Amino acid sequence: MKFDIMRDRLLDGLNDVMKAVSSKTTIPILTGIKIDVTDEGMRLTGSDADITIQTFIPVEENGEQLINISEPGSIVLQARMFNEIVRKLPTNDVEIEVSNGFQTHIRSGKSDFHLIGLDPTEYPLLPEIAMDRQFSIPADLLKAIIRETVFAVATSESRPVLTGVNWNIHEEELICVATDSHRLARRKTKLEQLPSDVSSVVIPGKSLNELNKILGESTEPVQIVITNQQVLFKDENVLFFSRLLEGNYPDTSRLIPEDFKTNITINGKSLLQAIDRASLLAREDRNNVVKFETLEGNVVEISSNSPEIGKVEEQIQVQSLEGESLKISFSAKYMMEALKAIDGQDVVIQFTGAMRPFILRSVHDDAILQLILPVRTY
Repeated sequence: MKFDIMRDRLLDGLNDVMKAVSSKTTIPILTGIKIDVTDEGMRLTGSDADITIQTFIPVEENGEQLINISEPGSIVLQARMFNEIVRKLPTNDVEIEVSNGFQTHIRSGKSDFHLIGLDPTEYPLLPEIAMDRQFSIPADLLKAIIRETVFAVATSESRPVLTGVNWNIHEEELICVATDSHRLARRKTKLEQLPSDVSSVVIPGKSLNELNKILGESTEPVQIVITNQQVLFKDENVLFFSRLLEGNYPDTSRLIPEDFKTNITINGKSLLQAIDRASLLAREDRNNVVKFETLEGNVVEISSNSPEIGKVEEQIQVQSLEGESLKISFSAKYMMEALKAIDGQDVVIQFTGAMRPFILRSVHDDAILQLILPVRTY
């Protein structure tokens, strides 16, 4: 195998596939990146057995020659070392040559690295995925869905299924739900041509976070293919495979209250900033709890008290306050993450009592719903 490639394009590809490479893998070959060079271009593949990412660099793009191929072939190179070498090469022209089995030379300017490669035939094959269950989402919408849900997945492995986001297809709607059993984030999206034979899958939160990084600024449609064990996200030059989590996701619809005793409409940004300020004191306390109380004249008070440090109180004018007066306490972190997901819009917060879950949604849009369980302090 022998070819020349532009270093910056090789680095872009490596940045994507390195997201799937783990140093903790028990399968030695997966510490490597597989390079396949054909007459069409170069494919780079990285995997940790849960996530597999493959990116394609074409021979030419927009009239610019990116790769000159003298001899096609395949090799697996130690991922971290290869990535570091390419990052530090002196020029933008890189020549890679494999000879005598798996001996690999990487040349750039006056630098000549020699790496011992691994047998590419030992690298696992990509999962087989039938393309008949696919649908597409614009990349910017997919990023929004991930951003508005993935933060609420569980971080503890005690219930593995809760470390993922539940994607549920119901009629012409994709419903994405994440919960760690203390809070819940739900996003509904109407899409066309959703598969009818897939009802519910759980995608690991870790996978969605890595996918989000790869999507970057793209607005192109992302093709999504779901099977029983895997999901594939496919854009122009990247294939992103993730295994699905096993187990039944709990029915979260019954957690969402139907009747409310107190409804508050408030500017999300000013509430977020007030809670952020109150959490400065709360943060020193182990549980990061902020208190929220309704007052006369469409005013709410945010307060926090730390016995060793001091206390903070701040009053905010709200747009409307209907129903019973209320005192409630909650995690500042959970509330701030929920408000960030609604992204600074005016929010409606609906309460059913001081010890019952409450929900937040945007005034303008029913698509995003956040639910938080209060903390007992009063």
